[in-house]
Amino acid sequence: MRVGFYAGSFDPFTIGHLNLVKKASLLFDKVIVGMGVNPKKTRTFSKIEMKDAINELFKNEGLDNCECIIYEGLTVDAAKEYNTTYLIRGIRNGMDYDFEENLALVNEEISELDTIYIRAGAYGAISSSMVKELMFNNKEASKYLPKEIFKLIK
Repeated sequence: MRVGFYAGSFDPFTIGHLNLVKKASLLFDKVIVGMGVNPKKTRTFSKIEMKDAINELFKNEGLDNCECIIYEGLTVDAAKEYNTTYLIRGIRNGMDYDFEENLALVNEEISELDTIYIRAGAYGAISSSMVKELMFNNKEASKYLPKEIFKLIK
């Protein structure tokens, strides 16, 4: 069984993230969306509520082979727990590639898990940070969020 592990903070989960998951769902038998939680960082949105909203989104989108989970610690350790065959990372631009490639090299060295990159394409300008910045400055951000996520955070 081919299992892909897509990790991120997903604070919040955007339409760019959803686009990547949809593409990954066609490549893998199972896609685990791992919401990494760093106890040293403060989240803007509740991790439990975000996980539940993401899983509701997957159900509504017919992404039956996708599941969101929460983990702490190293991504590769969580990925191994789920018998992952590949780590999945989104690439928006060349800067992302440079950063992700360095991370992939270390991840492969410590876990033997390879990384597959999926292009963001038309969604390359969207990031969780950008969405939060718009929201905190009272600008319209709903078009960058799936309705299940917008309903949670509005």
